Amino acid sequence: MAEGKKSDVLTAPSSPDEEVALGSVTDDRDDEAEVFASGANGIDFRTVGWLKAAVFLLKMTFAAGVLSIPSALYTLGAVAGAIFILFWGLLNTYMAYIQGQFKMRHRSVHTVADAAYIAALDLGGCSKRVALLVKEATDVLWVSTLGLSVALNAVSRHATCSVVFGFVAYIVIASVASVRKIQHLGLVTWVGFGSMVTAILIVVIAVTVPERPAAAPKTVDFELGFSAIPPAGTTFASAWAASLAIFSSSANTSGFVPVISEMRRPTDFFKSLYTCMTWITTSYLALAITMYAYCGKWVTSPALGSAGPTIKIVAYAIAIPGLIAGAMICVHVAAKSLFVKALRGTHHLTENTKTHWTVWLTCTYGTGFAGWILSEAIPFFSSLVSLIGALGFGPLGICLPAILWFSLHKDMARETWAGRAASSAHIALFLLGLLVTIGGTYANVLTIIEHFRAGEVGSPFQCTDNSGTVAGA
Repeated sequence: MAEGKKSDVLTAPSSPDEEVALGSVTDDRDDEAEVFASGANGIDFRTVGWLKAAVFLLKMTFAAGVLSIPSALYTLGAVAGAIFILFWGLLNTYMAYIQGQFKMRHRSVHTVADAAYIAALDLGGCSKRVALLVKEATDVLWVSTLGLSVALNAVSRHATCSVVFGFVAYIVIASVASVRKIQHLGLVTWVGFGSMVTAILIVVIAVTVPERPAAAPKTVDFELGFSAIPPAGTTFASAWAASLAIFSSSANTSGFVPVISEMRRPTDFFKSLYTCMTWITTSYLALAITMYAYCGKWVTSPALGSAGPTIKIVAYAIAIPGLIAGAMICVHVAAKSLFVKALRGTHHLTENTKTHWTVWLTCTYGTGFAGWILSEAIPFFSSLVSLIGALGFGPLGICLPAILWFSLHKDMARETWAGRAASSAHIALFLLGLLVTIGGTYANVLTIIEHFRAGEVGSPFQCTDNSGTVAGA
């Protein structure tokens, strides 16, 4: 083993009967603690450079979530909406930074579930069985193919049932996601990212050309609905749900952690993180404000339908590679975590055995199928994005990183006034995560109920258009 400064590492077990192993970390290629240790006959998963990792994180984040932000701005108003975009962007960047620091300290970590297990033991008061329960509870991941089924629906002028398109999406996405190494997905992520940005720019440019928004009345006078403040009648529940739609559009930081395990130099993760989140926050702010300024209350959700049927068809057609790549990344990351969980500690994890391939393909196609079922069973878009933000990203994106910070800085609160202030700040972040989870769930449930009462939500497994506007209308 190379010489260097060592730090203790706890390895999360796959069962409560497995002992907690102690290892040491010495450099970026240390195989003792990393989950993807490569032997003579092993597959080297750790080949990703920081730029390719940054693009992977960008495509993971810049996906369906961005399509719900313009409509959220109408609920919040331009000023509050812009403030929330900046606030949530900076907060989510910091939460990802904490998770990256925890991974640097504990190289055995592959997912946030591993981190939750280690923190439960490290902070004391938990038996191994209780810590394992914490790990299993944290291991629930959300995967959806909704974005691609929406796109195919629009491109086809709704010629076929959405359920059929969703199933086609599942097959395509799961097949692409079955490529085992992130390194080999580089072309897909680059093309996907470029196509998504191009599609959104086409819509943004298109909405600035006509005298009135595509969804506005064609002949009579109309009110644009653009305002610096929330419109009259806005409730706390609807405003909080809109804020969470913005939060969840960049809150998938728990999905960043597995990417570190496949980087050549894990410490380069922070360069990838800053590149990704700087672009995400600034582009969300510019694109959303521009679209809201020209469409006002006539903006659609998903936002690619805001420039009318023809532009919508063009935009969705161009966006298909991006939607495939975004959903593929979700399936790949979720499947990889299940794959590691099933084969960790065995030679099958990094060797081309029959067991290796059977488990891997089962994970990718099984995860994709679950995503298809969920996307077709939940017939709404913006509320779905916000609900994910509350139920999933609240605990994983805010509460857990706050806890991980205390594991990293257990003695800081007793040392200086600055340490006590930092501890208080992270307690406040934990409470914010609880507010997002509990208050956000409540607000979204009320919003969903209102949509059902108003007849704005269809039925599960429906064949109606789900693209924001019916092409040809």
